[in-house]
Amino acid sequence: MKLNWGTSIVIAFVVFIGFIMVMVVQMLSSDQLEYDLVVESYYQKELTFQDDLDSAQNAEDLDNQVNVEVASQGVQIIFPSDFDYSQIQGEVYLYRPSDKALDFTLKLHLEAGEYVVPRSLMQDGLWEVNLKFSYKGEDYFIQKKIRI
Repeated sequence: MKLNWGTSIVIAFVVFIGFIMVMVVQMLSSDQLEYDLVVESYYQKELTFQDDLDSAQNAEDLDNQVNVEVASQGVQIIFPSDFDYSQIQGEVYLYRPSDKALDFTLKLHLEAGEYVVPRSLMQDGLWEVNLKFSYKGEDYFIQKKIRI
C-alpha cells in the first residue's frame, strides 16, 4: 500500500493532536502541578494593597530591622531591642503556595522581644511568612520566603 502526501499530512496532524491531548491530560491530572489561588477574596485584598505597601515601607524605614529566620524550634521573629514588646500587636500569616489547606494565621502574643512559630505546625517545603503588626500607632508589614 502506497501513501500519498495528503494522507501522510493527515496522519501527522492526528499524531500531533494526540500527543498534545496526552500532555494536556497528564498536566491537568498531576498533583505536583496543582496550585491554588493566592487568596480567595482577591478583590477585597486588592482594596488594602496600598495600605500594605505603606506598612512595608514603614518596616523598611526602621533603624533596627525585624528579623524573620528559620531556627531549630521553628520560625523565629526577633523584634528590635528598642521596641517595647508589650505594645506590639499583630498577627503572623504563613502561606504555603503548593497547598492552601496548610495556610494558617497566629496572633502575636509576646512575652519577650521574640516570637517563635513552632516547627510542628509546618511541613517541610517553601513557606511565605507575612507579619503584620502595629507599634505605637504605626502599622508594619514584613513578607519573607523561607524553606523549612
